[in-house]
Amino acid sequence: MIHHLMVGTWTPPGAIFTFAFDDETFVLSLVKRTEIPWNEPISWMTFDHKRKNIYGAGLKKWSSYAVNGPVDIVHTGSHPMSHDPKAASPDTKTRAIFVLAARKPPFNVYGNPFYDNAGFGNVFSVDKSGGLERNVQNYEYGPTSAIHGMVFDPEEEYIYSADMWGNKIWTHKKDPITGHLSTVGAVEAPDIGDHPRWVEIHPSGKYLYALMEAGNNLAVYVIDQDTHLPVFTHVTYPLIPPTIENDKKMYRADVVFLSSSAKTLFATSRANSFHLTGYISAFRLNDVGAIEQQLCLSPTPTSGGHSNAVSPCPWSDEWFALTDDQDGGIEMYRWDGKWMARVARCEVKEPGFGMNAIWYN
Repeated sequence: MIHHLMVGTWTPPGAIFTFAFDDETFVLSLVKRTEIPWNEPISWMTFDHKRKNIYGAGLKKWSSYAVNGPVDIVHTGSHPMSHDPKAASPDTKTRAIFVLAARKPPFNVYGNPFYDNAGFGNVFSVDKSGGLERNVQNYEYGPTSAIHGMVFDPEEEYIYSADMWGNKIWTHKKDPITGHLSTVGAVEAPDIGDHPRWVEIHPSGKYLYALMEAGNNLAVYVIDQDTHLPVFTHVTYPLIPPTIENDKKMYRADVVFLSSSAKTLFATSRANSFHLTGYISAFRLNDVGAIEQQLCLSPTPTSGGHSNAVSPCPWSDEWFALTDDQDGGIEMYRWDGKWMARVARCEVKEPGFGMNAIWYN
């Protein structure tokens, strides 16, 4: 079977790269480079609920692209970060960093600005075709916030946000009619300077996993079923070998994602030197989401650069992709619940190539 995946870039020129992976021959190849607006490189992309549109965090703008097929991708619109005039200014380092698409009506799209001037999230409505339509809300975080990853709870009633610079995990409630968000509360990270970067939640709704970029660990939370706030269990797992010294200077944890069955949780870290490797961990989960065992803590082929992003296949536990922008690579791994094996790699020698991979089919 042939699977298609799309990948973006950290820096201009903007482009979306489509790859084909044959899971019988293990051939991974670039099949199309789609040019997009030059100054809108997509550092994070996601599909809508039908995989008919791609939404991108495109440097200073939020963008949308109609996906008519794996090699037929058309730009349909771009919108600036409008919560603060300084955010959209070319003279600031504020950039669109992460985007999350709702799976339930009204199918809003939620974006996180990052670095400075990033105390608000941006919410967009979509048109009948799924393209970004207009900015309908700028919801509040904190004055020092810089949110990276977000995740909805299984019912899509609450959204959890990892605040790197505020060192918090935020909870917002989603209005079922408008899709607008209201603040429920925020909890401090376990340690000063942990810098929560990413969050994932189990389909049971009972466990939330927070990846700490500076702490280089995975913190386990349970969700209070009354307040819907995460509660730290005082359990953490290392995402780099504990014997490493100067870990906060030399390493940064990256992303955490569940396999399609939610039986395995994957998490990665990056090195700050091209002479070192990043790491990938896999965790075995029970039926409600408790971690039973850290199965591995294995070096990745490169430092990962800005990326080292793991992307599990949405339809099968057998495959996951891993991208890096040190050498501009996308790799495919086979997973059997215990062992992981790299079966293919493809490199693209373009500036900033190697952001997250999304699975089209």
